[in-house]
Amino acid sequence: MLGAAVIMLMWHNAWMARHGREIADQMRQVGAAVSEGAKPLTALAIVVGLAVLREGSEVVLFLYGIMASGTSVSSMLAGGVLGIALGVAFTALTYFGLLAIPNRYIFSVTSWLIALLAAGMAAQAVHFLNNAGWVIAFDRTVWDSSWLLSEGSILGRFFHALIGYTERPTELQLMVYIATLIAMFALMRFARYSPASRLPAAAE
Repeated sequence: MLGAAVIMLMWHNAWMARHGREIADQMRQVGAAVSEGAKPLTALAIVVGLAVLREGSEVVLFLYGIMASGTSVSSMLAGGVLGIALGVAFTALTYFGLLAIPNRYIFSVTSWLIALLAAGMAAQAVHFLNNAGWVIAFDRTVWDSSWLLSEGSILGRFFHALIGYTERPTELQLMVYIATLIAMFALMRFARYSPASRLPAAAE
């Protein structure tokens, strides 16, 4: 499940790298049309609903992976409620101020966060495979940062969920983490490349 989630996030970043600016322009056009009365408010509601539906399917996939790893239902429920609260707070911040930030910066920040999340999930998947005895290679501990930030602390759990922080990573976990980041950004760079958009410049 974690591997499927990593692939989905990589595809998401690559797709957004190619179509993100186009989608942002379309959303502005829909918003302007609704404000001017050219389109009903339901048009904007449908756009938002479809976006939430897509993100909701990813959340279900992530929660299923977390539950399969042995997390208790009460902990997952508490984390889900906290996540909803943080999502509402972030939405309010976006509505009242973050929309003033240029879209290219917003997409860059979210792409980095998604890349770190995917890399952390990939490293965690390797850890589970190692514990199951399926992947036994490069299993020496690279460092021990438990004295600085315990993975069991609230802050440690936050960074573990956000960027895949591990207090005692193995060599294979670190290799997979770095490889996932490289693969994701290489895929995003390839997705941004549009031969059609370079033809006019070459013709000039």
